[in-house]
Amino acid sequence: MRIVIAEDDPLLREGLALLLRAEGLDVVATAGTADGVLDAIDTHKPDVAILDVRMPPTHTDEGIVAAVEARRRRPDLAVLVLSAYVEQSFATDLLAGGVTGLGYMLKERVGRVEEFLDALNRVAAGGTAIDPEVVAQLFTRSRQDTRLERLSPRERDVLGLMAEGLGNGAIAERLVVTDGAVHKHIRSIFAKLDLSPADQVDRRVAAVLRYLDDARRRT
Repeated sequence: MRIVIAEDDPLLREGLALLLRAEGLDVVATAGTADGVLDAIDTHKPDVAILDVRMPPTHTDEGIVAAVEARRRRPDLAVLVLSAYVEQSFATDLLAGGVTGLGYMLKERVGRVEEFLDALNRVAAGGTAIDPEVVAQLFTRSRQDTRLERLSPRERDVLGLMAEGLGNGAIAERLVVTDGAVHKHIRSIFAKLDLSPADQVDRRVAAVLRYLDDARRRT
């Protein structure tokens, strides 16, 4: 796995690089600015880009803008965005273009090495890794959607874990239920959100994006 890191704090940037290299991963470049990481991505063609949300010069949304631009240039690039706290509009801006190979995590998770590496590997493999706190806040804002109000509390739990990128088995383990129960809940979610099996879409992705898109409109 070839990785590029964008983080304006030099201590965190180098610490993250050391952590990943200690795990046998290939950090091919690091950058302290959004422009720098885009240049590094063009030059080194990494598998994954890890970007901070707030970077110079304004320390607002440079990292998100760079992530979206990087994906535009290289749609196959996996992107893991790190943020000091939940930034709802930025999360939905990033996820609006699709959830394949994307992650959004709080920086505090980096210290939980196994959890962070699991998210990185999941994103690199084309999956999704959304911080539970991000999912919780986005889901809370989106519950005003009348279709989402049709869901039971347990179905909302399942949908939230789907948005984190968990598969049925992992959801069952997290909720301490059977795989069959998870499958039943997901079928019910699809029905209540009016997602037909005849639709030419991935219903699992569509269900997650349904409330993320609603949250973005209400931001």
